[in-house]
Amino acid sequence: MRKRLVLTTAVILLLASGVAGAGLLPLSYKTSAPKANAKGSSSRGIKAVVSANNAFAFDLYSELRKSETENMLYSPYSMSAALAMTYEGARGKTAAEMKSVLHFPNSSVLRSNFAAIYNGINKASNSYKLKTGNALWVQKQFPLLEKYIKRVKSYYAARASNLDFVHQTERSRLTINRYIAAQTNNRIKNLIAKGYLDEDSRFVLTNAIYFKGAWRWEFDPRLTYQGDFRITPEKIVKTPMMFMSSTEVAFNYANTKNLQILELPYKGNKVSMLVLLPHTNLDSIERSLTASKVKQYRAKMKPTIMDSIMLPKFEFDSKYELNSALSKMGMPTAFTDRADFSGMTGRRELSLAFVLHQAYVKVDEKGTEATGATAVGGSVTSVRITNDFHANHPFLFLIQEKKTGNILFLGRVVDPTS
Repeated sequence: MRKRLVLTTAVILLLASGVAGAGLLPLSYKTSAPKANAKGSSSRGIKAVVSANNAFAFDLYSELRKSETENMLYSPYSMSAALAMTYEGARGKTAAEMKSVLHFPNSSVLRSNFAAIYNGINKASNSYKLKTGNALWVQKQFPLLEKYIKRVKSYYAARASNLDFVHQTERSRLTINRYIAAQTNNRIKNLIAKGYLDEDSRFVLTNAIYFKGAWRWEFDPRLTYQGDFRITPEKIVKTPMMFMSSTEVAFNYANTKNLQILELPYKGNKVSMLVLLPHTNLDSIERSLTASKVKQYRAKMKPTIMDSIMLPKFEFDSKYELNSALSKMGMPTAFTDRADFSGMTGRRELSLAFVLHQAYVKVDEKGTEATGATAVGGSVTSVRITNDFHANHPFLFLIQEKKTGNILFLGRVVDPTS
């Protein structure tokens, strides 16, 4: 068994209606990601786009938690990337709603700085694997505006290809799914289920992001044990708990009034996991969780020698259709016949048919394709303040780029055994 960290996600948008075409080439599964045009980007601009992504991440979390009670996982970056390409073709009220929900800065800032973030994610590393890719799938003979195609190719490095949704609907669906599977190491194999594409489909935008890394400081699998994870005060499950005691290295850590927050870096020290562990129940921090609140938590973190760290091993995936959530968040027009995506074709003939998202995570002692968590309790012989981080009840986790704070994945563990 490979014991690594594997996080994969893909998001897809379908726009329906229209007729006629753009002679594009078939996409290759194996070619390396093209580079996006980041000319004009700046550290200030990158910060603005990261802030937008992170604000959207927690706005969506707030909406999803109203109906989702189990484990959750999604990639706000992946969603933002696909929706940014869609936004490039939006006009009028449709564009205004999308900009508000996604917190996008002006297009002059968004484009080059999104490109810089994309290039940074795809920058080669010997320590971990992190990559992302965008694609544009167009009905053959459908007349997208050339300037729209150039824009998504230039700033989002979107690969473009023709399909025949009208006469070869199922073949088109399988082609896109195979491409997403290849981009995500076969973790996401059936993103588009039967029924989502039909003869009215005119194009699909996809984004996939993939991460695989090992902990900078690994857990010793010999210390993993079957421990209690308290889902509620009344419901306790037995699950593999990883454990690390008397660490000799300092982890970024803070213990606030409401929660403990711990940063677990991956090898290469460019990507890390933040674990937000409430003192009481998860709802106590979820109610007020925002990007600015997490920023405040980060500011309180300091290098700390931990007495012990305990974290469950877990593996799960999540899949969402986001039409309703995005509409409730403030962009309903895009899904109606009043939608204006005339920036794509020059005519108001397109609307969003669906937004799908799927993500997978597996965490273990080595990093993650994991199956387990370890926590071993120790006894003390005198009263003292200890720095113990025991994630033995529901918690949140974020996978972020350390330098920018860009949230690549956001998840919640309610039951590590499910």
